[in-house]
Amino acid sequence: MQDDVNNAIQQAKKEMESSIQHLQQELAKIRTGKASPSMLAGIKVPYYGNLTPLNQVANVSTSDAKTLVIQPWEKSMLAPIEKAIFEANLGLTPQNDGELIRINIPPLTEERRRDLVKQAKALGEDTKVSIRNARHKAMDQIKNATKEGYPEDAAKRKEAEVQELTDEYSKKVDQLIEVKEKDVMTV
Repeated sequence: MQDDVNNAIQQAKKEMESSIQHLQQELAKIRTGKASPSMLAGIKVPYYGNLTPLNQVANVSTSDAKTLVIQPWEKSMLAPIEKAIFEANLGLTPQNDGELIRINIPPLTEERRRDLVKQAKALGEDTKVSIRNARHKAMDQIKNATKEGYPEDAAKRKEAEVQELTDEYSKKVDQLIEVKEKDVMTV
């Protein structure tokens, strides 16, 4: 029973950690006015009949703080890449010069910055919900172990441990959102 309780706590910790990693990936996609290859991370391009991630058919890099450069490995991929970027509806305009695609990142308006902050906060709330769900599962497993004869005082300590984990990961979410908010609101 001790092992079951410890496994429940380890599982909760893994779920909380993966929630944080997912949040970091999602926050990287939110535009901050600076060019970043991660802005195009979700774009898939038709490549020999399959939808393939952009970074597997081209080199995506930045030439300066406001410009993304996409260098496809095959020139025939220029048009499909350009089309995929338009269809992704990111508010970006690709410019094809026959060799590579350049994307100038327009400066964000104050209103757009606020929208992006709201989006980041919503992602943070979703992450907190998944962290609380992991806590809830672990607490249920501890309660079930108590019903099956696990000592109550030990169960209380384990519940406190799960709550500490929850608080710790919720703080991490708040810190990530705060950093992203500063990043987005900095002109």
